[in-house]
Amino acid sequence: MAIRFRYQNLTEGPILKKLIAFAVPMMVGNLLQQVYNLTDTIIVGRAVGREALAAVGASYSLMTFLTSVMIGLCMGCSACMAMSYGADRPEEMREKIWASFWMIGGVTAAIIITVYAFEIPILHILRVPEDTFELMREYLKIIFGGIVFTFLYNYFAFLLRAVGNSVIPLLYLGSASILNIFLDIRLVLGAGLGVKGAAIA
Repeated sequence: MAIRFRYQNLTEGPILKKLIAFAVPMMVGNLLQQVYNLTDTIIVGRAVGREALAAVGASYSLMTFLTSVMIGLCMGCSACMAMSYGADRPEEMREKIWASFWMIGGVTAAIIITVYAFEIPILHILRVPEDTFELMREYLKIIFGGIVFTFLYNYFAFLLRAVGNSVIPLLYLGSASILNIFLDIRLVLGAGLGVKGAAIA
Protein backbone atom coordinates (compact mmCIF):
# COMPACT_ATOMS: atom_id res chain seq x y z
CA MET A 1 0.00 0.00 0.00
CA ALA A 2 1.46 3.35 -1.06
CA ILE A 3 1.93 6.18 1.41
CA ARG A 4 -0.23 9.22 0.65
CA PHE A 5 0.75 12.58 2.10
CA ARG A 6 -1.73 15.47 2.33
CA TYR A 7 0.53 18.20 3.63
CA GLN A 8 1.63 21.52 2.18
CA ASN A 9 3.36 21.35 -1.18
CA LEU A 10 6.29 23.74 -1.00
CA THR A 11 7.28 23.15 -4.62
CA GLU A 12 4.27 24.95 -6.11
CA GLY A 13 2.67 28.37 -5.71
CA PRO A 14 4.06 31.66 -4.34
CA ILE A 15 7.40 31.00 -2.65
CA LEU A 16 7.52 33.87 -0.14
CA LYS A 17 4.09 33.23 1.36
CA LYS A 18 4.69 29.51 1.82
CA LEU A 19 8.21 30.05 3.10
CA ILE A 20 7.01 32.44 5.81
CA ALA A 21 4.13 30.13 6.78
CA PHE A 22 6.60 27.25 7.08
CA ALA A 23 9.44 29.11 8.79
CA VAL A 24 7.57 31.10 11.47
CA PRO A 25 6.35 28.02 13.42
CA MET A 26 9.90 26.64 13.34
CA MET A 27 11.33 29.88 14.76
CA VAL A 28 8.70 29.99 17.50
CA GLY A 29 9.45 26.33 18.25
CA ASN A 30 13.14 27.10 18.70
CA LEU A 31 12.22 29.77 21.24
CA LEU A 32 9.91 27.38 23.09
CA GLN A 33 12.71 24.81 23.37
CA GLN A 34 14.59 27.32 25.50
CA VAL A 35 11.64 27.50 27.88
CA TYR A 36 12.47 24.08 29.36
CA ASN A 37 15.84 25.02 30.76
CA LEU A 38 14.76 28.57 31.55
CA THR A 39 11.86 27.27 33.63
CA ASP A 40 14.09 24.81 35.49
CA THR A 41 16.67 27.53 36.08
CA ILE A 42 14.22 30.09 37.47
CA ILE A 43 12.25 27.71 39.68
CA VAL A 44 15.19 25.66 40.94
CA GLY A 45 17.32 28.77 41.50
CA ARG A 46 14.64 30.47 43.58
CA ALA A 47 13.29 27.44 45.44
CA VAL A 48 16.31 25.21 46.06
CA GLY A 49 19.50 27.26 46.01
CA ARG A 50 22.76 28.08 44.24
CA GLU A 51 24.14 24.52 44.18
CA ALA A 52 20.99 23.18 42.55
CA LEU A 53 20.98 26.04 40.04
CA ALA A 54 24.60 25.32 39.14
CA ALA A 55 23.79 21.62 38.68
CA VAL A 56 20.91 22.34 36.29
CA GLY A 57 22.95 24.91 34.34
CA ALA A 58 25.95 22.62 33.97
CA SER A 59 23.71 19.71 32.94
CA TYR A 60 22.19 21.77 30.13
CA SER A 61 25.51 22.11 28.29
CA LEU A 62 26.08 18.34 28.36
CA MET A 63 22.49 17.63 27.30
CA THR A 64 22.76 20.12 24.44
CA PHE A 65 26.01 18.59 23.21
CA LEU A 66 24.72 15.01 23.19
CA THR A 67 21.23 15.71 21.86
CA SER A 68 22.71 17.88 19.08
CA VAL A 69 24.13 14.68 17.57
CA MET A 70 20.68 13.14 17.50
CA ILE A 71 18.99 16.31 16.24
CA GLY A 72 21.61 16.71 13.49
CA LEU A 73 20.92 13.18 12.27
CA CYS A 74 17.16 13.84 12.29
CA MET A 75 17.69 17.03 10.30
CA GLY A 76 19.92 15.35 7.73
CA CYS A 77 17.55 12.41 7.25
CA SER A 78 14.57 14.76 6.91
CA ALA A 79 16.33 16.42 3.96
CA CYS A 80 16.52 13.04 2.22
CA MET A 81 12.85 12.40 2.99
CA ALA A 82 11.90 15.83 1.66
CA MET A 83 13.61 15.08 -1.66
CA SER A 84 11.65 11.83 -2.04
CA TYR A 85 8.42 13.59 -1.06
CA GLY A 86 9.04 16.44 -3.50
CA ALA A 87 9.79 13.96 -6.27
CA ASP A 88 6.55 12.07 -5.45
CA ARG A 89 8.33 8.78 -4.69
CA PRO A 90 6.38 7.44 -1.68
CA GLU A 91 7.93 3.96 -1.66
CA GLU A 92 11.43 5.41 -1.62
CA MET A 93 10.37 7.69 1.21
CA ARG A 94 8.96 4.74 3.15
CA GLU A 95 12.37 3.02 2.99
CA LYS A 96 14.14 6.18 4.15
CA ILE A 97 11.72 6.60 7.05
CA TRP A 98 12.33 3.09 8.39
CA ALA A 99 16.09 3.13 7.79
CA SER A 100 16.56 6.52 9.44
CA PHE A 101 14.30 5.67 12.38
CA TRP A 102 16.31 2.59 13.33
CA MET A 103 19.65 4.27 12.67
CA ILE A 104 18.91 7.33 14.82
CA GLY A 105 17.18 5.15 17.42
CA GLY A 106 20.37 3.09 17.65
CA VAL A 107 22.50 6.21 18.10
CA THR A 108 20.12 7.40 20.84
CA ALA A 109 20.42 4.06 22.62
CA ALA A 110 24.22 4.29 22.38
CA ILE A 111 24.14 7.78 23.90
CA ILE A 112 21.99 6.59 26.81
CA ILE A 113 24.20 3.55 27.48
CA THR A 114 27.38 5.65 27.28
CA VAL A 115 26.07 8.30 29.70
CA TYR A 116 25.00 5.71 32.27
CA ALA A 117 28.15 3.61 31.88
CA PHE A 118 30.59 6.52 32.08
CA GLU A 119 28.56 9.00 34.10
CA ILE A 120 31.17 9.70 36.80
CA PRO A 121 34.17 9.98 34.40
CA ILE A 122 32.16 12.36 32.19
CA LEU A 123 31.38 14.61 35.16
CA HIS A 124 35.04 14.58 36.15
CA ILE A 125 36.08 15.53 32.60
CA LEU A 126 33.62 18.44 32.77
CA ARG A 127 35.30 19.48 36.05
CA VAL A 128 32.00 19.64 37.92
CA PRO A 129 32.57 21.18 41.38
CA GLU A 130 32.22 18.87 44.38
CA ASP A 131 29.31 20.83 45.86
CA THR A 132 27.18 20.30 42.74
CA PHE A 133 28.52 16.87 41.70
CA GLU A 134 25.83 14.70 43.29
CA LEU A 135 23.01 17.08 42.36
CA MET A 136 24.08 17.11 38.72
CA ARG A 137 24.47 13.33 38.75
CA GLU A 138 20.94 12.94 40.15
CA TYR A 139 19.53 15.35 37.57
CA LEU A 140 21.25 13.67 34.61
CA LYS A 141 20.17 10.17 35.63
CA ILE A 142 16.52 11.14 35.28
CA ILE A 143 16.96 13.40 32.25
CA PHE A 144 18.79 10.82 30.15
CA GLY A 145 16.31 8.15 31.18
CA GLY A 146 13.75 10.13 29.20
CA ILE A 147 15.93 11.03 26.23
CA VAL A 148 14.12 8.44 24.12
CA PHE A 149 11.14 10.84 24.12
CA THR A 150 13.42 13.63 22.91
CA PHE A 151 14.43 11.35 20.04
CA LEU A 152 10.81 10.52 19.19
CA TYR A 153 9.75 14.18 19.20
CA ASN A 154 12.63 15.36 17.05
CA TYR A 155 12.38 12.46 14.61
CA PHE A 156 8.68 12.91 13.92
CA ALA A 157 8.92 16.71 14.03
CA PHE A 158 11.54 16.66 11.27
CA LEU A 159 9.53 14.06 9.36
CA LEU A 160 6.48 16.32 9.43
CA ARG A 161 8.58 19.31 8.39
CA ALA A 162 9.95 17.24 5.49
CA VAL A 163 6.43 17.05 4.08
CA GLY A 164 5.70 20.73 4.71
CA ASN A 165 4.02 20.63 8.12
CA SER A 166 5.77 22.78 10.73
CA VAL A 167 2.62 23.58 12.75
CA ILE A 168 1.95 20.23 14.46
CA PRO A 169 5.48 20.06 15.98
CA LEU A 170 4.95 23.60 17.29
CA LEU A 171 1.61 22.68 18.90
CA TYR A 172 3.16 19.65 20.57
CA LEU A 173 6.15 21.65 21.80
CA GLY A 174 3.90 24.41 23.14
CA SER A 175 1.79 21.90 25.05
CA ALA A 176 4.91 20.22 26.44
CA SER A 177 6.34 23.58 27.56
CA ILE A 178 3.16 24.44 29.45
CA LEU A 179 3.12 20.97 31.05
CA ASN A 180 6.77 21.36 32.05
CA ILE A 181 6.04 24.67 33.82
CA PHE A 182 3.06 23.15 35.64
CA LEU A 183 5.02 20.07 36.75
CA ASP A 184 8.01 22.17 37.81
CA ILE A 185 5.77 24.20 40.09
CA ARG A 186 4.05 21.11 41.47
CA LEU A 187 7.13 18.92 41.95
CA VAL A 188 9.79 21.48 42.88
CA LEU A 189 7.74 24.00 44.83
CA GLY A 190 4.76 21.87 45.89
CA ALA A 191 6.32 18.48 46.58
CA GLY A 192 9.76 19.85 47.48
CA LEU A 193 11.64 17.38 45.26
CA GLY A 194 14.27 19.93 44.27
CA VAL A 195 16.52 19.03 41.33
CA LYS A 196 14.89 15.61 41.02
CA GLY A 197 11.48 17.26 40.58
CA ALA A 198 12.81 19.52 37.81
CA ALA A 199 14.29 16.53 36.00
CA ILE A 200 11.05 14.55 36.25
CA ALA A 201 9.09 17.53 34.93
